[in-house]
Amino acid sequence: MPSKSWGVIYCPKEGSSKTHKRWKNICRYLTSKGVPFDYVQSEGPGSVERLASMMTRAGYRTIIIVGGDAALNHALCGIMNTESPYGRYPALGVIPNGFGNDFAKYWGFDSENYKSTIDSLIYRKIRRVDVGTVRAHFESGNDECFYFLNCVNLGVASSITNLKRKTNSLFGIKTLSYLFSSLLLLFQRINFNFSFELNGENIKQHAMALCIGSAHGYGQTPSAVPYNGLLDVTMVSKPQIFQIFHGIWLLYTGRFLSHRGVNVWRSNRIHISSLGHSLLSIDGRVIHKKISDIEIGIKQEEIEFLIP
Repeated sequence: MPSKSWGVIYCPKEGSSKTHKRWKNICRYLTSKGVPFDYVQSEGPGSVERLASMMTRAGYRTIIIVGGDAALNHALCGIMNTESPYGRYPALGVIPNGFGNDFAKYWGFDSENYKSTIDSLIYRKIRRVDVGTVRAHFESGNDECFYFLNCVNLGVASSITNLKRKTNSLFGIKTLSYLFSSLLLLFQRINFNFSFELNGENIKQHAMALCIGSAHGYGQTPSAVPYNGLLDVTMVSKPQIFQIFHGIWLLYTGRFLSHRGVNVWRSNRIHISSLGHSLLSIDGRVIHKKISDIEIGIKQEEIEFLIP
């Protein structure tokens, strides 16, 4: 019965020749541990949302994503937009298999050790976590609602995400992909005109990046807690060229908030009326449509998440 089995969505890692071998090992280990599971392989990022919706509708109580942050985000959106026959959302879990895995790292999952991850999932320790909401108003006149567990990025960070996905297919090595993407930013727009409102304050400023995080936000919101019903907001003012490299170093070493160009807020709602022609990325998932404005909120402890 679906209610007793895990619904597993396998999302192959792009640009990696080892991903299918690793997936076979994951399947064998699940079987050896006596875990009842049904699995499907995604055909691409867009299909994950459809598959998670189908599993929710079919009555699966647990949905496990074998993938990265973007795949986890697509699954979350599929679950949140679907009515379960049990009247509650299925518990969500992840076996890291992507390039970011930032939300999994927040909870201490080891992206290289799938066996310890599966053992933790079997133990079924559950934590109710917040779900962020993004209501995007597109220039075409359409609206769409997205959800997130980790963060929303505008500016340089969303550009890095977009470039990283392109450069990874060239290098295939995560660290090189990140570093090369960061260097490419020297030839990209690094100054955006943001306008937003939160806590009754209206802010209009040229800045390098804006991050709204419920969790660590790839190092940009390191103090955020994904179950307190609040969002941490950080904005990086436009730095000099040498400060860009310093900021990247602080980001990778976990000391981002010590950068003197960083402004910090905490709120449960933020309305961004001007994105300054920036790309929008949600949990590492880049939205390429042109957006006029967005409304970001938070639903406290909205969904169950399996943690170590």
